[in-house]
Amino acid sequence: MMKEFEGRIGPAVVHCFTGTRKELFDCLDHDWHIGITGWLCDERRGQHLRELVPHIPAHRLMIETDAPYLLPRTVKPQPSHRRNEPMYLAHIVEELARDRGEDVEATGSATTATARAFFRLPAAA
Repeated sequence: MMKEFEGRIGPAVVHCFTGTRKELFDCLDHDWHIGITGWLCDERRGQHLRELVPHIPAHRLMIETDAPYLLPRTVKPQPSHRRNEPMYLAHIVEELARDRGEDVEATGSATTATARAFFRLPAAA
């Protein structure tokens, strides 16, 4: 579907990526950013993502809440409302850092820098 728009759109994010290895590399070949959500934190459904996230270049890696959905299952204790919120992004960063073999602060800084560049946000003061 996206091929018919190639060359006519700006930067793109593959929202809530849960695809295969082939799909990941196809997206990266198109120079798209990859959005990772709390799906990564689900030991049942996100296992295959653990093997893929190390292959995402830091400057193309983004984290997302997908609020109000996909509350990370690693949040302890689990809130009764089951609503995902931006405050839970730290749980996704922790899982990403572990799976990428990085320091949590490095992963957090890299994904923040990627989001700032993508959305043309000013640097933090």
